[in-house]
Amino acid sequence: MNAAAPPRILVTGGAGFIGSHLCEALLATGAEVLCVDNFYSSTRGNIHHLLPNPRFEFLRHDLTFPLFVEVDEIYHLACPASPVFYQRDPVQTTKTSVLGSINMLGLAKRTGARILLASTSEVYGNPEIHPQTEDYWGNVNPIGPRSCYDEGKRCAETLFFDYRRQHGMPIKVVRIFNTYGPRMRPDDGRVVSNFIVQALAGEALTVYGEGQQTRSFCYVDDLVDGLQRMMATDPSVTGPINLGNPEETTVRELADLVLQMTGGTGGVRFESLPVDDPRQRQPDITLAASTLGWQPTTPLEDGLKRTIEWFSEGP
Repeated sequence: MNAAAPPRILVTGGAGFIGSHLCEALLATGAEVLCVDNFYSSTRGNIHHLLPNPRFEFLRHDLTFPLFVEVDEIYHLACPASPVFYQRDPVQTTKTSVLGSINMLGLAKRTGARILLASTSEVYGNPEIHPQTEDYWGNVNPIGPRSCYDEGKRCAETLFFDYRRQHGMPIKVVRIFNTYGPRMRPDDGRVVSNFIVQALAGEALTVYGEGQQTRSFCYVDDLVDGLQRMMATDPSVTGPINLGNPEETTVRELADLVLQMTGGTGGVRFESLPVDDPRQRQPDITLAASTLGWQPTTPLEDGLKRTIEWFSEGP
């Protein structure tokens, strides 16, 4: 008797920073992985090492157009996630979140596949409660320069839950907080990659405001583990569930740590805060711990060490 066929898993945005790590992890379980990406903010180099694997397939495709494939599970990650890229073409960013979700939900409805949305902590906007729990509705500017991403993801969540209410589909939603690790783009404008690139070049680290705004940094391997655990839950578990590191760090503390770990000599320089930059970010992961048995295990210094080594070798 033949062994059961491996699951066929679609990862949208699979050539991106998080997506490429997820593809690796899924292949390690024996799954067949279809990676779909249009390379808007991702790179071929992130998945080049996976191409020889016979269970890995890559398809270049823009998800604002329908996709017709046969799969068992869908991890829907596709959308530029850094301000540098999502503000470059804000209309396309919103279309990717909204039309991309409609197309992937349609695919899941047709095939009966489980589907997971990688939403974001940005749905909380500039939060008025701290730390952020999943029942908080957020404080989001609907017409600002970040709105294309924030509101696009909020609409994607709406679509996922409406498809469940209207069609009884097995949807899952996670809200990803700040994530870092190897394969971050050096030009993506995010604070970890910015600091590391500047420190390695001997430049001053750019700190916005006084650097007292807080972030919570989760190493990418921990996040990928959380995504897989969420997909494996009973269909009754829909989320949204926060995935992130509950240990809060100020941007200035991160700058000092990166300078210390890289031997950077440029110090820091201060610039005015960007529009709608959140004052604080810290997930309450009580639900992730109780539902998924998940919590991040990689200390910040360990994760930064691996990330700095990767940038030092040349991304």
